Amino acid sequence: NTLGNGFVEAIANETLLAIRNGQPESMRGDALMVPVLEGNGTARIGRFGWKSQHASLESFSADAYLNEMGITSPLFPEENSSSGRDVSFGTRFDPVPDPEDDGIDVIAFANFMRSTKAPARGRITDDVRRGEQLFTQVGCATCHVATIRTARPGTRINGNAFTVPPALGNKIIHPYSDFLVHDIGTGDGIPILPTPEFAHTAAKIRTAPLWALPTRTRPMHDGLSFTKQEAIARHA
Repeated sequence: NTLGNGFVEAIANETLLAIRNGQPESMRGDALMVPVLEGNGTARIGRFGWKSQHASLESFSADAYLNEMGITSPLFPEENSSSGRDVSFGTRFDPVPDPEDDGIDVIAFANFMRSTKAPARGRITDDVRRGEQLFTQVGCATCHVATIRTARPGTRINGNAFTVPPALGNKIIHPYSDFLVHDIGTGDGIPILPTPEFAHTAAKIRTAPLWALPTRTRPMHDGLSFTKQEAIARHA
């Protein structure tokens, strides 16, 4: 789900750090400092992707263009190899010079996500209130944080590449995530970057936002859980 991601992008680093610092040590998440590509590599707390490997929607979009669709852009100008073989410009596989997108599409895609509304929570019934109380009592809300406020309008983020607009600034959202990474025993063994400083991320996964949960048939990151009950039971 990418609905409402503009609000997520507009959350201040300090807000995520405050959430982390308020968590009990045994459940404390890791706030990953990752480079904002369009901000000259300025470090910001990651919040997008299964491993919180991106901090901005423009970087996130450029990554998706390359790795999901095979389209290079100024932020990711080099093609991926195919089983170690070069299939870049000049071969019969890819006659289009890189970067294939001049960056305008990537920015438009990021702006599209910024313009989407957050998923609706639905009717607040007595059952919902009882469920919310139980959700908090058993500890789910420690990581799946229900309520977060975004940064003030006019705040410069993403290495000064983006200014939080009034439509996204100082808004209360209910994403049910801390956007930190945790080791809950279901890690994929893949660090976000093959460098020593990120080796510890191999076992960690971003806390999945639970807004829009009714639209998802397999709630865990690896697609191996078919019900919410299965997903809950897998948390170590």
